[in-house]
Amino acid sequence: MENEANNFQEHVNTDDLLQLVIFNLGMEEFGVDIMKVQEIIRLPEITRIPRSPDYIKGVINLRGKIIVVMDLDKRFGLPSKEITDETRIIVVDVEGTIIGMVVDSVSEVIRLLNTNVDPTPDIINQKINADYLKGVGKIDERLLILLNLDSIINETAS
Repeated sequence: MENEANNFQEHVNTDDLLQLVIFNLGMEEFGVDIMKVQEIIRLPEITRIPRSPDYIKGVINLRGKIIVVMDLDKRFGLPSKEITDETRIIVVDVEGTIIGMVVDSVSEVIRLLNTNVDPTPDIINQKINADYLKGVGKIDERLLILLNLDSIINETAS
């Protein structure tokens, strides 16, 4: 097994690899660049902010830092789901803007070759703002929707 990992590393340029945190929203799997993920935490108490957009759940205090928390379901125009033991907040840093994203669950970290990423199909772009999507990753029989955090966070922060 170790030899397989070494052979993989020897034959693949690391510039051709994406390292992704995989999470679920409903039945769909999504991926975000691990380099933008600061940490993944259980859902703490969230303080609601009056008159904020409906996709902003509120703020949390994370070790003395106030972090805005966004409901990705609502950001994508999907109905919110019930909070479970699997619900997590993925805390991301995009160009100095730190924000938490509520997701149904976080499943794994993977490496994906750039060649296994296709453009996002138009049907998905009709459901979710096309600027929020980078493409669709293929791993064996699985399809992952890759998110463009820069677009999601910058639009939220403005």
